[in-house]
Amino acid sequence: MTQQVITVTQINEYIRAMMDADRLLNNVAIKGEISNYKLYPSGHHYFTIKDEGGALRCVMFKSNAQRLRFRPENGMKVIAIGKISVFPRDGAYQLYCTGLTIDGVGDLYAAFEQLKAKLQAEGLFDSAHKKALPVFPGTIGIITSPAGAAVHDMLRILNKRYPPSRVRLLPVRVQGAEAPAEIAGAIRYANYYRLADLLIVGRGGGSIEDLWAFNDEQVARAIYASDIPVISAVGHEPDVTISDFVADLRAATPSNAAELAVPDRDVLRQTLDGNFATMVTAMSRQIGNCRKHLQMLSECAALQSPEGYLQQRRKSLELLRNRLLSSQNHLLGQKNQRYIGLTAKLDAMSPLKVLSRGYALTQREDGVLIREIAHVHCGDRVCITLADGRFKATVEEVKEQTL
Repeated sequence: MTQQVITVTQINEYIRAMMDADRLLNNVAIKGEISNYKLYPSGHHYFTIKDEGGALRCVMFKSNAQRLRFRPENGMKVIAIGKISVFPRDGAYQLYCTGLTIDGVGDLYAAFEQLKAKLQAEGLFDSAHKKALPVFPGTIGIITSPAGAAVHDMLRILNKRYPPSRVRLLPVRVQGAEAPAEIAGAIRYANYYRLADLLIVGRGGGSIEDLWAFNDEQVARAIYASDIPVISAVGHEPDVTISDFVADLRAATPSNAAELAVPDRDVLRQTLDGNFATMVTAMSRQIGNCRKHLQMLSECAALQSPEGYLQQRRKSLELLRNRLLSSQNHLLGQKNQRYIGLTAKLDAMSPLKVLSRGYALTQREDGVLIREIAHVHCGDRVCITLADGRFKATVEEVKEQTL
């Protein structure tokens, strides 16, 4: 019997046909860990899923990958859904993946956490970037669906709390594939034309799928780039979206956003009434003080009798003058007495007094006063001063006195 010989391509096609005919292999869900993940410019994803005992090559084409809500990463535990078949050119079987979910975690939750971590790392949630809300906004822009109940609640509350403010509604879709682009576009439009002093972006409650437009990256970046302060008002109080983290203020509900956007006119009225009462009290007190001061001035002698007031001031001035002259004379007398005393002391110590009693001053020709016998020698010329004049003499003898 002759054995049939076939080509490589034929055997690969045969094996592929067998796999394609297997119902189990045509729709299989396989759990494993992603490794060797690569995203090609064509948009196709290539990776391997593995466990402790083996590995399986996988490919996800662009058409299927576009439906992914999260970005696959190496080490991520996933459940891959698709069909197993042979790629005839390589003769290797692989999983043609049509769906990918994170094992134990929903796709939306994983995508939420991935985007949250990414934007937080870029600083989009930093409190330093948050803008203060205007205290009395003249115009409020509301970016939401015009058909929802949330917009009617916000309009009612805004009109009740602060009627002077104007409201501009920028209608957008708030769920579905087109919603993120419309919301982001409305935010940019409001900023470009400066349509409002404050923006409220949000919608009423719903499932995580319904609120997903507010977890979109382009919406988050539009809020971050807005020069107009933004209040995020999405869903109910337990609902948290990426928009809440990026916005300048997060409101628990759309109704709460309207309350946070404007002051309460009743509270303002009470504040104004209180301020008015305080002002009236202060003005009354000031007027009373002025009245008392005026009464005191009216009773002043200078105003009642100017001539008498001037006469009184003249007498006071004369009294001060007399006191000044008396003090001056007393001081001059003290100084004169001290001068006389010092003059007497100086006169008593004067050499002229000594000379008048018969004493004389003897000086050498150079003017040095001779105090001791050692200061002169025989033949020295000296000048002798008496009380009534002086004369010169020559020393003929020097004799030291012995005690």
